[in-house]
Amino acid sequence: METPLITGAFALLLITISLLQPLARRLGLAPSVLLATVGTMIGILAIYLRYTAETNAFNAIADVFINPPLDSEMILYIFLPILLFQTALTLEVRRIVEDIAPILLMAVVAVFVATAFIGFALYPLATLFSLTDITLIACLLLGSIVATTDPVAVVAIFRDIGAPARLGRIVEGESLLNDAAAIVIFVILLHMLAGHETMTVGEAAIAFCRSFAGGIIVGALLGRIAVSLLPIMRDIPLAQVTLSLALPYGTYVLSDQFVDVSAVVAVVCAGTVFNLYGPARIQPASWQFLHAVWEQISFWAASLIFLLSAILIPRFVEGFTPVDILLLFVVIVAALAARAVVIFGLLPVLSVFRMGQAVNDRYKTVILWGGMRGAVTLTLALSVSEHAMLSDEVSVFVTKLATGFVLFTLLVYGTSLKPLIRLLGLDKLNARDEALRTQFLALALSDVRHELETAARNYHIAPRVTDDVLKDYESRAEAAAAETNKLEELKDWDRVRIGLIALADREQQLVLEHFHEKTISGRSVSRFLALTGRTGDLTRSDGRSGYNQAARQPLKFGLGFRLAQTLQRRLRIARPLAIRLADRFEFLLVYRILADELVDFNNKRIRPLLGDRVADILQDTLAIRQDETLAAIDALRLQYPDYADALEGQFLRKAGVRLEETAYDEAKEQMLIGTELHRDLLRDVERTRKACHTRPKLDLGLKTRELVSAHPLFADLTRKQQKAIRRMMRPQFATPGEKLIRKGDRGDAAYFIASGAVEVRAPSHNIRLGRGDVFGEIALMTGGRRSADVVALGYCQLLSLRAQDFKALLAENEDLRNHVAMLTKRRQLMNLDDGETEMEDPVFPIFTEIRTSNQTGEELSPETVLAEPDAGETETEILTFDEADAQNDPSLMEKLSAADTVTATPEEPSQLEKDKDSHAAEDEEVQEVAKSDAGSSDAEPEQAGTEGTQPHSKGFEASAADASTPDQGKSEATEEATATSEPEETRKPKTKTKTRETA
Repeated sequence: METPLITGAFALLLITISLLQPLARRLGLAPSVLLATVGTMIGILAIYLRYTAETNAFNAIADVFINPPLDSEMILYIFLPILLFQTALTLEVRRIVEDIAPILLMAVVAVFVATAFIGFALYPLATLFSLTDITLIACLLLGSIVATTDPVAVVAIFRDIGAPARLGRIVEGESLLNDAAAIVIFVILLHMLAGHETMTVGEAAIAFCRSFAGGIIVGALLGRIAVSLLPIMRDIPLAQVTLSLALPYGTYVLSDQFVDVSAVVAVVCAGTVFNLYGPARIQPASWQFLHAVWEQISFWAASLIFLLSAILIPRFVEGFTPVDILLLFVVIVAALAARAVVIFGLLPVLSVFRMGQAVNDRYKTVILWGGMRGAVTLTLALSVSEHAMLSDEVSVFVTKLATGFVLFTLLVYGTSLKPLIRLLGLDKLNARDEALRTQFLALALSDVRHELETAARNYHIAPRVTDDVLKDYESRAEAAAAETNKLEELKDWDRVRIGLIALADREQQLVLEHFHEKTISGRSVSRFLALTGRTGDLTRSDGRSGYNQAARQPLKFGLGFRLAQTLQRRLRIARPLAIRLADRFEFLLVYRILADELVDFNNKRIRPLLGDRVADILQDTLAIRQDETLAAIDALRLQYPDYADALEGQFLRKAGVRLEETAYDEAKEQMLIGTELHRDLLRDVERTRKACHTRPKLDLGLKTRELVSAHPLFADLTRKQQKAIRRMMRPQFATPGEKLIRKGDRGDAAYFIASGAVEVRAPSHNIRLGRGDVFGEIALMTGGRRSADVVALGYCQLLSLRAQDFKALLAENEDLRNHVAMLTKRRQLMNLDDGETEMEDPVFPIFTEIRTSNQTGEELSPETVLAEPDAGETETEILTFDEADAQNDPSLMEKLSAADTVTATPEEPSQLEKDKDSHAAEDEEVQEVAKSDAGSSDAEPEQAGTEGTQPHSKGFEASAADASTPDQGKSEATEEATATSEPEETRKPKTKTKTRETA
């Protein structure tokens, strides 16, 4: 007989829940308020029927409600995982991360503050009234129980009044983490109060962090495992929902019973991971179905746990005394004060440090007053009442005050929240929305009138009937049109903001449409939805500047991309970088398509609504976004053209599959084909979809063997020499705008450009280098600091060589040494500003930095080279400058001549004069070598300031050959300069050479 009674009671509760929903809407109350009220009335009625002397007919059914077959542990295990998981499943995870600072403040910090305020406020009164068993730990335990919040009512009201979506996210995120933090504190304090363990404050903090962090790890791991299993059941939505239902229960049990970490945190983290990665593993329709099922399950769980907890309220508050009323008043005041301190005291601090956007004071007031408590608080109080290790005084103290506080928040906060919102004026449209409403209403009613007139003609409806219907729409349209001057009274920036908000909202809708049409992968949809949500928020707060900021943000390289790039450079792990680059490729292509669709939306929908002037401004804003997106795509396409074509082809194939599927569905709906044929056609479509949804792999082209073999400097070397070079080289991938070398840094590596282009930003001019060029070598050869910044102009594939390897490479390869020395001399002169007449002698550092070999092949140190001039005979070849290379460039010859003949002031002695006397002869020899290399020149000193076209490096001939004209090759190719030392005749007064090396 007991089972039928329990089943009947359960059916009665479901009927009650279903009938209360429309009643709550009619009365304008939060459903939780009605559930608590009706649940309390059911509890009172059950007690009356059970103990009344008038009849015994209802004793059996009354016992089911007075002593339900569920204890606190069963309620927590059955209902709490579902509630937590469903909340995490519906959150916009990427947007939550953006507001993580205020959410953590409202959740974790607020829980500690509320627990402390309530605990320390109650303890003196407990001592005063001689409540001997009520220790400070018991008071803090009560504080942790009532610190949990129920955001359902506040979030629902925020949605009704059109509050910024960010406020709803903060409140929802607060509730989610608030429950987790409060339950962790509750468990720690309960163990201490029950005598299981004693902890210091430090030990309690460590236990809290361990439980919290452990829950995150366990939840993330189990969530990833569940997501990886989804593709196995790709075409079976019911199986996917079943797996998702098993995930929170399994996570809760494993964390609580076996791993000993926070089960609440683990379930929240598992739901977050499932929400973040799940859409990429299943079909959009299946994901929608999963959400719909979970919404229904969550509704049942939330309603039942609230109703069951409320039924127990009469039992909890039995025997309420005046002392209990005073203590309850203290709890209410302390909880409100703690929440006010966090909202009005700590939350603005985040805005000052730019850790979150500012929140309007009126919304802060609503959040403060909306801190209602609910089922979780009642359930925790029930668990205290059932705990065998706690005294009766503690159990009664906690359950009475917790239950009374829940009733107060529901009956006072819950019923007065909407009047408070009306009092603050948050339920009224602002001037912008009111003006937009009248304009849109006038256009919409006019369109409806024309469509009705057409429909009446098509269906042959009598004109007398049609006129009566159309007259109503015509009068409404005229009344709305008479108020459209409100829109014209708005300032231009207000109307532009209205248009930009419409664009942001429309873009979010376009993303969902593409996702449903399966032209956007699940991997990308969450990122796009987060982006469009952020765009709308920033547009509402900052207008056009906010829209532009949000639109440009995804074009930048984020932290994840930089981390993948670091893995490739430091550890040579290229796969994460390839995945990130492929994701960026796919994102930019869809981002471009969305911008094109927004342009069409602006012309067709916004222009008639807001006028040509505003529409033109929006058009310019979208055009800038289109240009920046195309520039980012072109930079990638230039480096990986085949991959760009493959992605665009894949997008078209996805669109084709969707069109094909739509055609078959329409034929089925029109009864042109039967069910069996329709299923057979869809099976073919699904096979095609699987093929076109597999994204092609991106090859970064960073294999050292291929890069070295293709580089012009190494192409003619033997296979053995190339192999030796490969051992020293490190492939490196650079992104557009990345600063590869910074001015003033010590030279630690040289870079060989395998593909792409960089720009050397000297103080007075810029030099572009491309495939086959080397940069960063001058600082290594001269021993000086970097004298210019080097920035990647596009995506580049580089080969980096550390300083010691670079010197060893030049010492072993004479041809390469000669070529690099030539480039170095040219680069030094090119870095020389026009009109500058002082240069350091680059020859001496080169002699002292590069280890050479004498004629017998014996390696010589720099000191040996200086001491034995004949031993440096090889270096003469290194520094030899072939003037024939610059015959066609007069400016280079002018700079060479100026460098040979210009004399500096005697007040600035060169570094060579400061050397020891023992090096004087060697210095003379170095100057003679430089003199023989440079050749004689009759140029006048003033010719040094002559401007001319910068020379074109041989090392960049391969890149320059791709240019459309020779002039373009001169302007964009490698620009090198040659540095020479002065002839011996100009040494008195002494010449000071000033090298402006590139890097």
